[in-house]
Amino acid sequence: MLIKNNYKTLFIIFLLSHLIIWTITPSLSNVNLPLDTIEALAWGSKLSWGYSKHPPVSAFFVEVIYNFFGNRDWAYYLLSQIFIVVAFIYVWKLSNLIFKNKLYSLCSIFLLEGIYFYNFTSPEFNVNVCQLPFWALVIYYSWKSINYEKISDLILLGIFMSIGFLTKYLFIYLLLSIKIIFFLNMLEKRNFKVKFMIPGIIFIICLIPHIIWLFQNEFITINYAFNRSGIEQVSFINHIYNPLIFLSKQIGILAPVIIMLLTFVSFKKINFKILKKDKYFLLLINLLPIILIFLTSFVSGAKIRTMWMTPFYLFIGILLIQIFKNSLNEKNIKKFLAVFLIFFIISPISYFYISLSNEFKRTDYPGREISNLVQRRWDKNFSNDISIVVGDEWYAGNLSYHLNSRPIWFNTIENNLSSVTSNTGVIYTGNPNILKKFCPGIYGTIKPIGICMIGAK
Repeated sequence: MLIKNNYKTLFIIFLLSHLIIWTITPSLSNVNLPLDTIEALAWGSKLSWGYSKHPPVSAFFVEVIYNFFGNRDWAYYLLSQIFIVVAFIYVWKLSNLIFKNKLYSLCSIFLLEGIYFYNFTSPEFNVNVCQLPFWALVIYYSWKSINYEKISDLILLGIFMSIGFLTKYLFIYLLLSIKIIFFLNMLEKRNFKVKFMIPGIIFIICLIPHIIWLFQNEFITINYAFNRSGIEQVSFINHIYNPLIFLSKQIGILAPVIIMLLTFVSFKKINFKILKKDKYFLLLINLLPIILIFLTSFVSGAKIRTMWMTPFYLFIGILLIQIFKNSLNEKNIKKFLAVFLIFFIISPISYFYISLSNEFKRTDYPGREISNLVQRRWDKNFSNDISIVVGDEWYAGNLSYHLNSRPIWFNTIENNLSSVTSNTGVIYTGNPNILKKFCPGIYGTIKPIGICMIGAK
């Protein structure tokens, strides 16, 4: 039974439980880290202001963890959950400002457990998970900036806007929504204040190093983003088909949340007037990013991938509780908690079962074992350390992560010859038919790739 004034304690218990369960579960069930995490680790081996696929922030965080914990897989599962927990904390903080009732705040957080982005897919630390705390922080400080107009909040808003955008360009949909909300607020008050330009100025200043990098690298990350969305292969039908597929997937994503809502609210008591108390901030901050990305798909015909929506629903729980809070009662709350616990328990069990029963996943790749074989063969033939690995982010990235010398990863060495000296140990990975013909050192094959080792005798 819920005890009055004990909701904060329940929230803390929930956070710790989520953190522990979703760190331990993949640590026990997975042989290898997921693809996107290995990619980020490959990029992080040579920190830069950008990479071929994404801006630099996700690589920075995994490299920080590597410097503390090395190649211990559990540390990266923990990192992912820390990002989710931090996001939940700021959802909680905003809900407390809006509701002044921690029961409503707790329900708004528990609803998020029905969205599989925040549990089942969360062990894979990638740019989508990396966005979460900054998405939450930007919304939290936007609300505070609009309502309190403190300089410190505006400065923090600018900083978190910058970090969020440097996590993934898709963050722009939130930033555009924030700009619209600020503009509408300014029109309502009929008063423009110069201090509201602070976040934008900070944002531009923080982006300068990345913009310079983009010019130096022919806008490679932006080109990747367009290619990933499939815009280049667009036909007329895609302007209709892709947006409809996008909408249907959003319904599927939110279905568990609707099921949880059905257990304790009456849809006859929907009250949109109550949103006026926060000047429609909640409605706009939840719907505008989704509307903007839908319009992008409709206008361009781009395909919106499901995982891109990971941060978009962080505040959907607050919005729904705000709309339905007048219909809540303690009896229905018990039913709600029962359904919440079902989702909370089934999700890690399902993940564990699928991970163990399916033997053809990336997380079953014997990366550590292969790296040990490579290291032993290297030690038999060469006296120096392995300094560089060359190849794709998966095969070469796994070597970079697992080998004790933590070699720097390069996709290709052609533009990085300055990094190679006579004493540089280099391993090439790639097509065995090609590598075998041109390898000037020790060649070997570990299916499906070839490995060419060049070192000092």
